[in-house]
Amino acid sequence: MKSSYIPMTREQQEAMLAAVGVNSMEELFSAIPEELKLKKDLNIPDPLSEHELNKQMLTLVEQNFDSSWNLCFLGAGIYDHFIPSAVKHITSRQEFYTAYTPYQPEISQGILQSIFEYQTMISELTGMDAANASLYDGATALYEAALLAARYTDRKEVLVARSVNPEYRKVLYSGLKYSGITIKEIEFLNGTAQDKKSGTLDSGLLQAAINENTAAIVVQSPNFFGIIEDIKTISQKAKAADALLIAVCDPISLGILESPGALGADIAVGEAQPLGNPMNFGGPLLGYFAVKSPYIRRMPGRIAGQTTDSEGRRGFVLTLQAREQHIRREKATSNICTNQALCALTATVYLSLMGKKGLKEVARQCINKSDYAYKALLETGQADGVFDAPFFREFVVKPKISPERLNNELLSESIIGGYDLSKDYPELEGCWLVAVTEKRTRTEIDLFVRKVSKICQGGIFI
Repeated sequence: MKSSYIPMTREQQEAMLAAVGVNSMEELFSAIPEELKLKKDLNIPDPLSEHELNKQMLTLVEQNFDSSWNLCFLGAGIYDHFIPSAVKHITSRQEFYTAYTPYQPEISQGILQSIFEYQTMISELTGMDAANASLYDGATALYEAALLAARYTDRKEVLVARSVNPEYRKVLYSGLKYSGITIKEIEFLNGTAQDKKSGTLDSGLLQAAINENTAAIVVQSPNFFGIIEDIKTISQKAKAADALLIAVCDPISLGILESPGALGADIAVGEAQPLGNPMNFGGPLLGYFAVKSPYIRRMPGRIAGQTTDSEGRRGFVLTLQAREQHIRREKATSNICTNQALCALTATVYLSLMGKKGLKEVARQCINKSDYAYKALLETGQADGVFDAPFFREFVVKPKISPERLNNELLSESIIGGYDLSKDYPELEGCWLVAVTEKRTRTEIDLFVRKVSKICQGGIFI
């Protein structure tokens, strides 16, 4: 056995061996049978200097199509938004970065306060009475919301708009598979470029599907196609049937759109990654979960509350939940007990830095820039519109060539293209979901449109 891989000097090794009463490394490991010991060097590269290692790692990183040096027009649930440098500076502080689950909340005041501030901001953003923390992502938040609704109403059917994120629906099916809760999907109004339709939930089919066993209606707005749904009307249909309305909402859009709480939703869930969290190749993410007051005690995850101690000093506690929620899995209403507090803190810092005006400006720019890109693509004559309803940040077009081929060509031009909808919606074969955030400049959008047009015409971009 070679000792050169132990990061310490020979003198330090000898001192440690002497402290335990042995004379060599071989004697230290003498209890291991000889036939189990490796008799040759490990098949690993030679050591590198710090400079050489940095160059090698950079070479590996450059093999990825990172949004840092490629234009990104891909959304479909995770988005390339600008993140102020102060966000990472604050969240990288060791008291935040190394903190884990507050099992002993009385000695975790800082973490509990950050969770409390996060909950407060999410409640204000969604128009709900309370919010929690520690949901893995938007998909699991929706699953937990469906469970809550079924238990609260004592009903066993959930109606889900097919325009809800396909990954969310997959998680919903997987999570509810053995729960006795059934899922019924409601189609969206669909059409082609020659016969445009809105892309929103088909209210006629929804009304026909509602029955005495309906626990909840799930609608996403903006939906997976970026189209804004009529939450208020859907809420009225849910209330008429004594069912709950679960609204899946993008938090950035709530900087400019009316909150789901004000529109009558009972539960608001979604993905908070756009609030200062990087895309990170798909995770970790941050699911948010907010409810109206009747459902607070049934929420999963953690709820931090503000209180005062015996001396009147401000303090924070985990509240409104039984301990079974976290320590007795067989009796828990939810088994989500991990800690997403760092991602939640990131969202809190981002919202604090942006403020109400800043968040509104981000949302406004997403609307304006996506509208500009949509119209520019149509003007090329190389892409057709598919839906005719207002959209936020994302839109659907049908280019003259397949999205798969178009995306491959764009990658060679350092552009990450849109999402091929045919993967999840066969009826939308050849349709392309394009996302445009506030990061994209007019010059970048114009470049993107020119390249798309040239590729669709079979030309080579120069």
